[in-house]
Amino acid sequence: MSENVREDEVTQERRTARVGTVSGLALMTGATAMAAVGGGHHSVFATVLLGLLALGMAHAFTVEIRRQAHRRSNGRWGRPDLINIALLAGWAVVSLTIAAFPFPSSPVRVLALLLTASYATACAYFVVERRRAASVVLPPTPSMTESSRV
Repeated sequence: MSENVREDEVTQERRTARVGTVSGLALMTGATAMAAVGGGHHSVFATVLLGLLALGMAHAFTVEIRRQAHRRSNGRWGRPDLINIALLAGWAVVSLTIAAFPFPSSPVRVLALLLTASYATACAYFVVERRRAASVVLPPTPSMTESSRV
């Protein structure tokens, strides 16, 4: 599925751009962490289990950011890239707004601030990785007719 480029050691994904996966994983990770911290009276086991689920989803989130940033393109940023950046920045603003409200409990405020930092970091990570991947000039992929000549 992916092709390694030796110049910069950048892995190029061949699949098309997706918008919903990055934003969806960001929201699911934040919501799971919020449920673990501020979701009411949980047992210790349920809280630890929800926390571990949030960590696993955070890993999937970073892998998806890397895949979307390293997908094959013509060296330019596209509309899905800008939408992904705008959505991640929007989730950072929303979580900062939640932390600024006076009525959430202290653990929820701390988690909202952590989510703000996480979303902002994910946004910066996407920008850096996308710039790095877009700067690599790749040879065109052979079409099916060229590779299947007899």
